[in-house]
Amino acid sequence: MGIFKEEFPPQYGWFKNMKVLVDLGFTGIGSLYIIKELLIGHKKPKKTDLNPNPELTEEQKEWNRYVSRERVYVEHAIGGMKKFRILKNKCRLKSDELKNKIIGICAGLWNYQLTLND
Repeated sequence: MGIFKEEFPPQYGWFKNMKVLVDLGFTGIGSLYIIKELLIGHKKPKKTDLNPNPELTEEQKEWNRYVSRERVYVEHAIGGMKKFRILKNKCRLKSDELKNKIIGICAGLWNYQLTLND
């Protein structure tokens, strides 16, 4: 969450009018930001001596399926953009502006490819 907080400082209300889809790497986002709608899955409980085989409840499993159905589009877009090798390989560029432009161009090319397939 460190880089995320740097890029989107919580005091500015970045997501107060947005639906936000995140994975379990962002578990604390709900307490830091004001978010209109937050979709995040449930993490499986830790294994303990009292609970050697922890499981999610049926409602939690259903919620995780719902979140996964929503997030699959994001994951496919990221995977599609990674077809362009410049995003897969380690980037040695020092300019953040140039890195952002590269990501924007790859996203545009991926969106253009999607329109061609329709």
